[in-house]
Amino acid sequence: MGYYLDHEKLDVYRFAIRFVVLADEIVENLPRGRAYLVDQLRRAGSSIPLNIAEGAGEYASTEKARFYRMAKRSATECSSILDILQHLQLIDQELFSKARELLAPIVAMLIKMIQRLGESTAMQSA
Repeated sequence: MGYYLDHEKLDVYRFAIRFVVLADEIVENLPRGRAYLVDQLRRAGSSIPLNIAEGAGEYASTEKARFYRMAKRSATECSSILDILQHLQLIDQELFSKARELLAPIVAMLIKMIQRLGESTAMQSA
């Protein structure tokens, strides 16, 4: 059995990696002339697992929470980009639905993780 780093054990990280793969499929299907959306979705999408990994590698609860908040913000940014693509009729409905179905649990898991870290920080300072 292989050695796993902390972030690789997290369900939210695995979901985020799946989202990056799906986001790449989405941008490959976008028409030419939409480079600004391609770049934004790729950067925001990859920011999710990158920040999760950085947070998982931190020892201080406040730093962990900060990275998880950045990952959450990137996930909600991706959601907004998907909305733009949908309103511009640039994304297939099936791909849009799959992407939203991945982002919703990512955001929910990150919120829970952030809340738990906030509780542990509050208990440490009490």
